[in-house]
Amino acid sequence: MDFIAGAIGGGLSTAVGYPLDTVKVRIQTERRYKGIWHCIQETYRTEKVLGFYKGISASVFSVSLISSVSFGTYRNFLRSICKLRYGTADAKPSKLDILLAGSATGAVRVMLMTPSEVAKVRMQTQKQPHPSVASPQSVPKPKYQGSLHCLKVIAKEEGFGGLYKGCSALLCRDCSSSAIYFLTYSVLCDWLTPVGKNKPGFLVVLLSGGFAGVLAWGLATPMDVIKSRMQTDESGHRKYKGLVHCARESVRQEGVKVLFKGLGLNCIRAFPVNMVVFVTYEAVLRFTDHLTNEK
Repeated sequence: MDFIAGAIGGGLSTAVGYPLDTVKVRIQTERRYKGIWHCIQETYRTEKVLGFYKGISASVFSVSLISSVSFGTYRNFLRSICKLRYGTADAKPSKLDILLAGSATGAVRVMLMTPSEVAKVRMQTQKQPHPSVASPQSVPKPKYQGSLHCLKVIAKEEGFGGLYKGCSALLCRDCSSSAIYFLTYSVLCDWLTPVGKNKPGFLVVLLSGGFAGVLAWGLATPMDVIKSRMQTDESGHRKYKGLVHCARESVRQEGVKVLFKGLGLNCIRAFPVNMVVFVTYEAVLRFTDHLTNEK
């Protein structure tokens, strides 16, 4: 049920945060935007509302899958660690146990999510004027006609390795942020839950999930910028040789502040998105527990 609950929470959260994710990716990869509001205005002016939802079909599927893997893998890793250290899977885990399980979960998740992340970023940064802005005759056919088509084109032009561009940055991002994510949620739930109650209330879950997401994305943003830039680096127009070269060149050209592009947006988006993820996850688990107990 951890896998199923995670999948439902992840799918619902995508609809909440995707438009801001598109704005975040464009700010991180293009220098022409003066800020968040300018990016929103330009995107809406040229591509209307649909411009904010480019690549969402693959993202809903992949985020549901990844969220399922994240929560299911985390719970199983945590149970295994507790069984190994304390002799029983039901023992209360320490903060170190949670950190280790969260970090391992991030590594597993990267192996699954990198291709969909590459497709999402390519779709989000692909400009296609809306017909109401430009005449139909002047609208060029987009290179990527959908998320699946994008993956096919990348595999054809750049090979299998093209589907895993930015994997090193994604690994650095997710191992650390996933560890902090689950630890923050666990600590806040314990802290905010009144003594004597076995489970946190839904308000506690909402607040803990939201703050866990904000803290995790605050830590993850520098590697998220590098990851996005590496993934938009197409064959024939390659600018970066790898993670270190991308980071060095980005800082050299735009200063250290480039590593924090989209930080505010990441944090704003993370709060409601992760509120939805955790409250849905907990609601599904409690509902199934209720049904099981009734039987």
